[in-house]
Amino acid sequence: MKSFLGGALAAIAVAVVVWLAVAYTGAYNVAASDRHADLVRWTLDTTMHRSVARRSGDVELPEEFEDALVVEGAGRYAESCAYCHGAPGQDPTYWSRGMRPEPPHLMEAASDWSAEEIYWIVENGIKMSGMPAFGGHHGRQEIAALSAFVTRLPGLTPEDYATLIANPPGETPAAN
Repeated sequence: MKSFLGGALAAIAVAVVVWLAVAYTGAYNVAASDRHADLVRWTLDTTMHRSVARRSGDVELPEEFEDALVVEGAGRYAESCAYCHGAPGQDPTYWSRGMRPEPPHLMEAASDWSAEEIYWIVENGIKMSGMPAFGGHHGRQEIAALSAFVTRLPGLTPEDYATLIANPPGETPAAN
């Protein structure tokens, strides 16, 4: 038992020394023009997903979002989010592709998150990702509207998106 404990402590000590050596020597390239190593990307991605899932449990949202809230969220998304995340029929801006990690294309990625998790991300942001925390300058209603819209993004057609953003908050989409 003593040798196992000694080996475990030695392994931890080596790991700490390697970690400090990487940090203090600048060995890891932090340039956004260089993609993360697979192990680093996996670690950051897994940590982020687990952290959001753990902290979003206190978020309270309605079971279903009213259409007016989705329309409001679409307008807010077009104003603030589409530049980095794209939109139906609209690629993200070219400059956002230089961010690391690259912002997810939410037409696909939104289905990986619950509405509560989306709300938490919009409210709190994600460290070292370029995703800002909107909670300090957007109210609960605005963040709920963005969450409502983002949950509807997967499968939304460019025509549906154009209809949603053509109607300012408070108005309902025109009937076809």
